[in-house]
Amino acid sequence: MKIEQIYTGCLAQGAYYIESEGEVAIIDPLREVQQYIDKATAAGARIKYIFETHFHADFVSGHVTLAEKTAAPIVYGPTASPTFKAHIATDGEVFQLGKISLTALHTPGHTMESTTYLLKDENGNDHAIFSGDTLFLGDVGRPDLAQKATSMTQEELAGTLFHSLRNKIMPLGDHVIVYPAHGAGSACGKNLSKETIGNLGEQKQTNYALRADMTKAEFIAEVTAGLLPPPSYFPLNVKLNKEGYEDVEKIIRENQALNPAEFQLVADENTALILDVRSVSEFAQGHIPGSIFIGIDGQFAPWVGALITDIQQPILIVAPEGREEETIIRLSRVGYDNSLGFLKGGFDTWKKSGLEIDTVTQITADTFAEKMQDDTLNVFDVRKPGEFEASHLEAVHHVPLDVLNDNIADFPTDKPFYIHCAGGYRSLIAASILKARGYHNMIDIIGGFAAIKQTDLKTTEFVCPSTLK
Repeated sequence: MKIEQIYTGCLAQGAYYIESEGEVAIIDPLREVQQYIDKATAAGARIKYIFETHFHADFVSGHVTLAEKTAAPIVYGPTASPTFKAHIATDGEVFQLGKISLTALHTPGHTMESTTYLLKDENGNDHAIFSGDTLFLGDVGRPDLAQKATSMTQEELAGTLFHSLRNKIMPLGDHVIVYPAHGAGSACGKNLSKETIGNLGEQKQTNYALRADMTKAEFIAEVTAGLLPPPSYFPLNVKLNKEGYEDVEKIIRENQALNPAEFQLVADENTALILDVRSVSEFAQGHIPGSIFIGIDGQFAPWVGALITDIQQPILIVAPEGREEETIIRLSRVGYDNSLGFLKGGFDTWKKSGLEIDTVTQITADTFAEKMQDDTLNVFDVRKPGEFEASHLEAVHHVPLDVLNDNIADFPTDKPFYIHCAGGYRSLIAASILKARGYHNMIDIIGGFAAIKQTDLKTTEFVCPSTLK
């Protein structure tokens, strides 16, 4: 028996390759599926099943393409209703895979079709669960994403999840390995661990939602507390996962390598968004006017989904040379299939052509600290609420990046202002959006709050009430 977690950091997502006696099951595959086919071929095995734990909201799964390429059936849990051909499992249905088996345990609550797959070893002993978004390490799946699809409140879904956990998962042995669909960084939960593999005994001891003495009312209150609004692209990804999509290889072939003149023409004719995925420093030093920065080496896919609200938006790409195809694939993972092409040769070709460029003014944290001590500056912190509450500069404005588009009017047009995030990535995204909206009076603080804290500037720190005298 072989179990391999294939973890994609930018999505905080775990897919799984399971093999026994020449037969393979893939659970929650990524959209680019050739890697699974190649892995099975190299092992002299065939893909027998494609299991989906639920209709994913945060990424487009590869189930449809993988089924087309391998003829393996797609398996969903009870109540799932995809528009394509799939096997809808019954609760407790067993799927034999070589000498091992996977049992479908219907665990609704995150979504109503959510299903956990229990793997039994060749001796019939419980070995592991593939829990999807039902159970994470440190958390459980948020119960507010499927409200419209089920005509249920988040409280009703949370109550359903309470029973799923206690009736189907918690009775399993402490030794059972937990393989979740996500880790820290996913918007599908609020308290996910950085670890991506654990065991059920640890979760019973440490996961707040699995407390043995927890009442249903307590569970509902704690699981629904502090939920931030989900990204706007989530329902659109659910639709793609439920109804199907194009093979990503076709999308790659349709993207054109464009010289600067062609790039500018396509941008104008299609009202395309120019997405620059280079590094923070490269974008700050020079970029195409009006382009938006979301760096490929940061939390790329989640920020694309949070800030580009229409997945049908035409997109043109400025990427480091050699990473154009990677960018197209990573956009497609979250449903952004309408990329039209990329700048051939990267930004250097634009610069050499003599076309107009723009820059972002930046200063070091030390220079900022000197200015702050001599004057009262207009400063904007674009970090998340939890980060801001934990520690921030005194007398600053707080506009989280994910709601910046809705709060553009908060930024002054008639005087300079400074922006920062935790380390410099998100503040450059914010600067690019502001510049595209006509704001050219911002100054970005290099290194963000981490660098600011190394200066003598005073910050407001959160103190846990239990430590107060």
